Amino acid sequence: MNHNRSTILFRQAKATIPGGVNSPVRAFKSVGADPVFIKKASGSHIFDVDGNSYVDYVGSWGPMIAGHCHPQVVEAVKLAMDNGASFGAPTELETTLANMVIDAVPSIEMVRMVSSGTEATMSAIRLARGYTGRDNILKFSGCYHGHADALLVKAGSGAATFGVPDSPGVPADFAKHTLTAEYNSLESVKALVADNRDSIACIIVEPVAGNMGTVPPREGFLEGLREICTNEGIVLIFDEVMSGFRVAYGGAQELYGITPDMTTLGKIIGGGLPVGAFGGKREIMEKLSPAGGVYQAGTLSGNPLAMTAGITTLNILKQPGFYEALEEKSCQVGEGIAKAAKAAGYPIYSTRVGSMFCAFFTKGKVFDWPTASACDTKAFAKYFLAMLEEGVYLAPSQFETAFVSSMHSDTDIENTIAAAAKCYKLIA
Repeated sequence: MNHNRSTILFRQAKATIPGGVNSPVRAFKSVGADPVFIKKASGSHIFDVDGNSYVDYVGSWGPMIAGHCHPQVVEAVKLAMDNGASFGAPTELETTLANMVIDAVPSIEMVRMVSSGTEATMSAIRLARGYTGRDNILKFSGCYHGHADALLVKAGSGAATFGVPDSPGVPADFAKHTLTAEYNSLESVKALVADNRDSIACIIVEPVAGNMGTVPPREGFLEGLREICTNEGIVLIFDEVMSGFRVAYGGAQELYGITPDMTTLGKIIGGGLPVGAFGGKREIMEKLSPAGGVYQAGTLSGNPLAMTAGITTLNILKQPGFYEALEEKSCQVGEGIAKAAKAAGYPIYSTRVGSMFCAFFTKGKVFDWPTASACDTKAFAKYFLAMLEEGVYLAPSQFETAFVSSMHSDTDIENTIAAAAKCYKLIA
């Protein structure tokens, strides 16, 4: 494929935008290539500035579950725009979408709209601290919750240590309040809780990890977190920015039958427009300003364009058979790629939860960050670039999730599996 125009645009972008991109993973740096610049999208396909077409399994990093430019969403947003893009004042649309989210997500009794997933997790943690009067938080290696200071933290020298900053610009005094456990390890959580009794405000977790590839929770892991939090007075936060409305209409908490105290959601509830939300138990949410003393605000929160796109998208997702059909498509893609790898004699570890899936380039199982980080990233980079040349657009990192939309056709899936078979043979 010809990518000349993308190369030129990237060079121009680097002169005015740090690294040439506005979100680091878009840089294609981990696969040793320049990013593809996209011009438009439709259904299951995206089209770059050089005229190349790709079957898209990124879906704007998850929210395009109903495909790009769904006619109903486009029409609704156009009509909303006729009335104004933003007012900085309440609209009825906010209440409509709030009620739809509350009806869908088991843990949410009240909800606050924001403009991004980072804003949602940052605000949820502040509220948990305000509600409990405690300072420490507990997160998991390999789970990403946005770029707020307290969350850019690694575990340090041991499993039960205070965190240290994982990025320049994060004060150590902030990071020291973040404890880091291993995903899928209740023992690491219990050790941290025992060493920091009555000081942990919340445990925040991706119930289905999506930021080290797709890593499902092991049996008993989420149940164990729920029990620990209940016994210790800790707020349990499910970060469902990625899994919410993806793995089920009510998210991972519906799928696994575990109800957290709070939940964060992302752009899927805005049809891909800039939106996020956090919600939970009424007694917690009522501590939030202006009802309570925990401050949070945002001028564009609940803007009419995002609310309209969200209402329309959720109505599409509620249609009978939507998730059953999506599950069938996702199963075909995930299993087809795994079989192609096996036929080529190339070892991968395949995972899938609903319409989230991943092919890990490793012979072993992946269930936490240490096992994920053992993957052969150089082999993945070769595979990624080969698939791109075959017209299949994946996330440019081994440690990201792929997403299936309702618009992926049988032909898309067949072509994807055929491309995977060819590409695995190239790198075997």
